[in-house]
Amino acid sequence: QVQLVESGGGLVQPGGSLSLSCAASKSDFSINAMGWYRQRPGEERELVGLMTNSGQTTYVDSVKGRFTISRDNARNMVYLQMSRLKPEDTAVYYCNARGFFIGYDAVYDFWGQGTQVTVST
Repeated sequence: QVQLVESGGGLVQPGGSLSLSCAASKSDFSINAMGWYRQRPGEERELVGLMTNSGQTTYVDSVKGRFTISRDNARNMVYLQMSRLKPEDTAVYYCNARGFFIGYDAVYDFWGQGTQVTVST
């Protein structure tokens, strides 16, 4: 199985910065991509950004230029550096790992437990 453990998050003022980290522990699972999603109250979970094993990144338009994803593939970790935070960035942020179990074709998504990010004065 795959377990994702997030750290970071908390309360920050508008315009401030915050970093999130996520560590994946796994067995017989090959990760294709890791990234971050977020969910605001009453809304569906949305992609914030992800990075493939080759380093390609995808971001939702609202965070481009403000958020940066990085990975340490050797340690199965993914990071989210958030800057110039806005109140609308307030959400629960979830780490995601996508891949497949070795010897099988199906692709699976695994999730962290979520960490709260609140941007407020």
